[in-house]
Amino acid sequence: MFGFGAWWQQLGLVMLGGALGSALRFIIGNAMGRQFGSSFPWGTLTANLVGAFAIGYLAVWLQTRGDAAVYWRAFAVVGVIGGLTTFSSMMLEAVLLARNARGWEMPTYLGVSLVAGFALVWLGARVAEAAVAR
Repeated sequence: MFGFGAWWQQLGLVMLGGALGSALRFIIGNAMGRQFGSSFPWGTLTANLVGAFAIGYLAVWLQTRGDAAVYWRAFAVVGVIGGLTTFSSMMLEAVLLARNARGWEMPTYLGVSLVAGFALVWLGARVAEAAVAR
């Protein structure tokens, strides 16, 4: 369906989106650290939850984009959200919370990340469905 040229275009969009998503993650992390301190990984939690909502929304919104969906997916889902959210940092921060005698925070952090993340993907999809229905 898509040729080699389309593959390169998608790769460029992934790279551009990844740079933007990574910059957003950096900005969010710094803002949350200044606001709430560094004793809890608020920045990663916030970035992951924002990304969860956004990916839920985009999953539905992309269904209305026709042939352009593959390019939007490359840019927004793989690039921006991929650069914004991070599972590996979340796991490292969970280990650090457990190792720093704050073991009660670790299951709280993981629980909130998973439950709220799932809920926000669902909510994002519902909001997009309502917007598409208009």
